[in-house]
Amino acid sequence: MSGQRASAARLLAAAFVLTTLAAQVSQAQTFNVIYNFDLQTGQSPWSGPTMDRAGNLYGTTFNGGSSGNGIAYKLTRVGAGWIFTPLYSFAGGSDGAHPYAGITIGPDGAIYGATYYGGGSGCGLGCGTVYRLAPPPTTCNSTLCAWNETVLYRFNGGADGALPFAAVAFDQAGNLYGTTLSGAGNGCGGNGCGIVYKLTRSGGNWTESIVHSFTGGADGASPHAGLVVDSAGNLYGTTTLGGNYGYGVVFQMTPSGGGWNENVLYTFTGEADGGSPLSGLIFDSQGNLYGGSALDGSAPCKVYQLTPSGGGWNFTVLSSFTYEQGANCARNLSFDNAGNLYGTTAGGGTYANGVVFELSPSGGSWTYTNLHEFTGGGDGEDSYSNIVFDSAGNLYGTASLGGTHGAGVVFQLAP
Repeated sequence: MSGQRASAARLLAAAFVLTTLAAQVSQAQTFNVIYNFDLQTGQSPWSGPTMDRAGNLYGTTFNGGSSGNGIAYKLTRVGAGWIFTPLYSFAGGSDGAHPYAGITIGPDGAIYGATYYGGGSGCGLGCGTVYRLAPPPTTCNSTLCAWNETVLYRFNGGADGALPFAAVAFDQAGNLYGTTLSGAGNGCGGNGCGIVYKLTRSGGNWTESIVHSFTGGADGASPHAGLVVDSAGNLYGTTTLGGNYGYGVVFQMTPSGGGWNENVLYTFTGEADGGSPLSGLIFDSQGNLYGGSALDGSAPCKVYQLTPSGGGWNFTVLSSFTYEQGANCARNLSFDNAGNLYGTTAGGGTYANGVVFELSPSGGSWTYTNLHEFTGGGDGEDSYSNIVFDSAGNLYGTASLGGTHGAGVVFQLAP
């Protein structure tokens, strides 16, 4: 009987493998890697792509490039394929180094971003920069023509902040806003609890002003995510730490009399609501806010909504993932035109390498759909990416590791 049970077990295991492979094939029919990074062209895209109106993709890698300090790149669609162009390779000095943050397309058509290190001698490798990249002024027929970088601001690591982790955002007047993970005081382990900053252009120069310096108390601490700006010029974001329970907050910054006031919209408790959000916020057309939280890098995701009500905000968890559905939702969510939410996770799923997911509203609740499970092989692993859409409804994102060279990928999911 033991031999029969062993044979049956082997048959069941074989059936499971065949079923899993069939599911992978089904997913692979819609999932395509459109670019594999390597050490020369870039390594570890920790942020997702940004798409311009022509359907071109822009992004950054944390490592790789000619000096190993990361690059900014462009992917241009030509027919059924894509042409990869390295726009700029960070040298690691005053120009910046190692961008975690993705790309923001400015009102002038140039691209803007932030590097986590570089720019000076503080913070060990430098405290980071905010930069602008523009095409060369003369016509260049080669894909190897580097764009011109202008450093808009170099952080010193003191009251002005240090280590910008996330992308920058523009308001309607053309001012730039962002966050830094550290700086501004002696709290949070002596490195400071981070700031919200504003960069204002005057002629050819940019001047920094401090919107808010986090204290690590009820106001929050250590914002990993960037900001979203509403039509009235208010700023919204999240912190990973601080708040009344130490698990971070959702905040609003409102301009007032030449200064700014912080309003804490929600304080995470670290319980059913999750906590320690690395993800930022997005708006829907009704002015509701959406984001994701997870207590740590291995915790399943909580996708939440904040709805304005009577001068306050109501917090609702829309979906609590299991680990198999995805863990560590570290980047902003995205809406499609039908009101469905999309995102990625850097962990969880069948292979523990992350997933691409969809949440669809239905009858007052949200239905989870797994669009792709990263295997850790040629399709990539550990996606810290937002999702962007083209006009045909294709989805695009990045995985920070895996792929042909193990250096990460840019992927496409067809509808």
